[in-house]
Amino acid sequence: MDEIAPEYDVVVLGTGLTECVLSGVLSVKGKKVLHIDRNDHYGGEAASVNIETLFKKYGNYNKGEEPWKKYGRVNDWNIDLIPKLLMSNGELTNILVSTDVTRYLEFKQIAGSYVQQGRSPKATVAKVPSDAGEALRSPLMGIFEKRRAKKFLEWVGAFNEDDPTTHAGLSINTCVPRDVYDYFGLEPGTRDFIGHAMALYHDDQYIREKGASLDMIQRIRLYVNSMARYGKSPYIYPLYGLGELPQGFARLSAIYGGTYMLNTNIEEIIYEGGKAAGIRATMKERGEEGEGMKFTTKAKKILGDPSYFPGKVQVVGHVLRAICILTHPVPNTDNGDSAQIIIPQSQVGRQNDIYIAIVSSAHNVCPKGYYIAIVSTIAEGDSNHHLELQPGFERLGKIEEKFMGPPIPLYKPLESGVSDNIFISNSYDATSHFETTTDDVRDIYRRAEGHELVVEGLREGTNLVQEE
Repeated sequence: MDEIAPEYDVVVLGTGLTECVLSGVLSVKGKKVLHIDRNDHYGGEAASVNIETLFKKYGNYNKGEEPWKKYGRVNDWNIDLIPKLLMSNGELTNILVSTDVTRYLEFKQIAGSYVQQGRSPKATVAKVPSDAGEALRSPLMGIFEKRRAKKFLEWVGAFNEDDPTTHAGLSINTCVPRDVYDYFGLEPGTRDFIGHAMALYHDDQYIREKGASLDMIQRIRLYVNSMARYGKSPYIYPLYGLGELPQGFARLSAIYGGTYMLNTNIEEIIYEGGKAAGIRATMKERGEEGEGMKFTTKAKKILGDPSYFPGKVQVVGHVLRAICILTHPVPNTDNGDSAQIIIPQSQVGRQNDIYIAIVSSAHNVCPKGYYIAIVSTIAEGDSNHHLELQPGFERLGKIEEKFMGPPIPLYKPLESGVSDNIFISNSYDATSHFETTTDDVRDIYRRAEGHELVVEGLREGTNLVQEE
């Protein structure tokens, strides 16, 4: 007979970052939270793994071999399965600070943000300008285009939504971003790096969307403000890998009364009157044989990742991702210890951008002398997926090891969850930053709680990054 567990306000299924952020935030706001994962570790698809696990996950060896041994101690490696960087003034950073999760984490700045211009073999990679002054020095543009870009970025900096005199005569709430670019006379290459490497759109659909101009301006300002916070680049990254983030929010939830159960399988979701009202589950201790402890608990709401709700999600695409191990800095990134490179889709004849996130021993994710580069994009065909990532591989130079599995389905919930009290997250996309993930956190919170998630912005003088 099942044991009867206490009733909870929320049961959260899966310990991916989205779910851990939500369980932490809900716990802080006084909700009684039960958080469950079928795995014996935190992070789900957003976990960080050692190099032996990576070889075994992707099958990059023959039976009887142990190729990971040539890379030193396996636990000196903390390799992200999903590459994501944090904007230093972005939403996730604000949530980290406002909930005080930063007490459990240390961060280091990403050394540079770069964009590719042109097609191979003549493609160039250059630093993304972060303000009007850098635009004048950028090799991405000719002398006259630099002046136009400078004027555009000065206008973005001075723009005030409530002051029409700063709108350059444009109807910001109705015009499309293409109209803004046309007004400033910006060339296609300039539009590419502004839209994709600063505003961080992953394709060119935004350029035709009515009313998207204000969103574009806000995105560029976030990039510029994040860049200004620490210099070098707008991105920061947690020491020891992204797997530290879910664990930080799990600790937060526990401090505020949240209950965590790993190694726990969901047997059934209980419904009453068409709405989710609880779960039946089985918890096993690590390495335990036999049936394990079965229990039933009631809950007012259930949140979770798509893997727990196969009948309630749809596939909207597939992510291609390759984890590469290097023994040298990535060419044309100023020999930095880390970088983000964005290859705009139009530069390589695609519909979706290609992203490269690079970290190294400076971030305590691998031994000294090694670099980890993760190349990702959205699949646009049914085969030759390696070729779809080839423009990214070409940027890396010699690759020591390459780990690339099959295309990863991108899931989205079929319904909002309001009608049945089940609120499902989206899969992690191909972008190498967390802005889309925090959009999902906010959206789930809004649907589940009926109001916006309000967090404080960064306090003046807050310093998250480890001193150089």
